[in-house]
Amino acid sequence: MQLTLAAIASGLDARLEGDGDVPITGAAEPADAGPEDLALATAPKYAEGLSKGRARAAILWEGADWRALGLDGALYVQRPRVAMAHLSALVDPGPEIAPGIHPTAIIDPEAEIGSDPAIGPFVVIGRGARIGARARIASHVSIGVDSRIGADAILHPGVRIQHGVSIGDRFIAQPGAVVGADGLSFVTPEQSGVERARQSLGDQGEIKGQSWTRIHSLGGVTIGDDVELGANTTIDRGTIRDTRLGDGCKLDNLVHIAHNVVMGRDCLCAAQTGIAGSTVIGDRCVFGGQSGVGDNLKVGDDCIITGGTGVLSNVPAGRVMAGTPAVKMDAHVEMYKALRRLPRLLDRLKPGQKPVSNPPDSD
Repeated sequence: MQLTLAAIASGLDARLEGDGDVPITGAAEPADAGPEDLALATAPKYAEGLSKGRARAAILWEGADWRALGLDGALYVQRPRVAMAHLSALVDPGPEIAPGIHPTAIIDPEAEIGSDPAIGPFVVIGRGARIGARARIASHVSIGVDSRIGADAILHPGVRIQHGVSIGDRFIAQPGAVVGADGLSFVTPEQSGVERARQSLGDQGEIKGQSWTRIHSLGGVTIGDDVELGANTTIDRGTIRDTRLGDGCKLDNLVHIAHNVVMGRDCLCAAQTGIAGSTVIGDRCVFGGQSGVGDNLKVGDDCIITGGTGVLSNVPAGRVMAGTPAVKMDAHVEMYKALRRLPRLLDRLKPGQKPVSNPPDSD
């Protein structure tokens, strides 16, 4: 796809200086940029990179002299990272899927496919499934019985949408994502070791044999509009009621959302986040990589759970949490500082040394 610098300026609502007819086919870091790349030089530290690359145009920091930098034209924006997001959307063609329905796709006669589809090889769409307009479905995707997906969906290779799933418009799923698999719902005929450990907080007494009986997952999954799932992310179906994700949620690779979870709108989960069963997450929450939340908990609106944090109790709205067990971030920083001081304190307590200094003479 080839655009002009002027067309990109219009799409980004950016200020254009210089030649608006410079052709642009992609974006690149300054040192790697070719003559048809838009160099992303949004701070003075990138000036040296521009001299090493071959870019004719760049997004520059405010106050930069595009002529002195040897450019034919430049764009100036208020928020460079937001501009980068819009630029990437302009130049990304998305997955290459031929228009129409590939002859190897298997679509049940009772399924409904919206207008202008692009459905790739070996796709399987079950009875009663409904797919919205302009769907782009790559190879080896399966969509189960009676599932619904809204308009403008993009499903990358190997995505699995199980039966009875409802998904809104503009859904994106990266390769291998699975929506609607059974959750981890099992019970023992007798009281289990886990139940005894919860009661005793550690001692489960005599170890006895136990077997597990499945509780079947009768609920589904309901996902709002503008949701994106990363590669190999999994969202389990509910036991009785649906697992729910609100509008605008963005989940990274290898995220697991367990059965009966309710997640509010515009939440962000970095890779390897895990939310255990029946937990309720508020709106606009952010979860760092490898963070986790225990089962049957509540996390309020606008919380930030930092990377590697383990949440084992309810979190009020607006909190920033760190550590395991999770505590407020300022408390975690103080705890970490104290931990770093421990070796010095222990050295002072070695045999032959006084544990504390003598107090000063009092008047």
